[in-house]
Amino acid sequence: MSQIEERIRQLGYELPQLAAPVAAYVPAVISGNQVYTSGQLPFVEGKLPATGKVAEGKEGFVAPDQAQELAALCLLNALAAVKSVIGDLDRITRVVKVVGFVASDPSFTGQPAVVNGASLLLGEIFGEAGVHARSAVGVPVLPLDSPVEVEIMVEFA
Repeated sequence: MSQIEERIRQLGYELPQLAAPVAAYVPAVISGNQVYTSGQLPFVEGKLPATGKVAEGKEGFVAPDQAQELAALCLLNALAAVKSVIGDLDRITRVVKVVGFVASDPSFTGQPAVVNGASLLLGEIFGEAGVHARSAVGVPVLPLDSPVEVEIMVEFA
């Protein structure tokens, strides 16, 4: 087991199996010394643990704190996608960028806090190498009615 995968375990998570694409794309591609992942949903054993839009204090919506946890699951799926093309997460030398999409109620403006679920976990896993540029975008709907989707770009050696 790689040091990075061991660190993920120490943080109370497991690196999941690679999530199967839900359309015509591949989970990750290599370009030079970088890996670009496709957007990853928070699948757990092939299922979404929650669906719907994110809103603060509204019944029938996904709460921001739950959405933040889902963003962390998206990040783990993205790391599984990276591993599928480079073989070992210990080869990652830097996280370059994170892009997070949050299916949001029109009144919700807390997308950055939701995507922090992915960003903070990257920091815990990779330390300084996990510091990255980022976009957090609110959208009306995501594939399969997922509340959140995350893609990452990393450098590797």
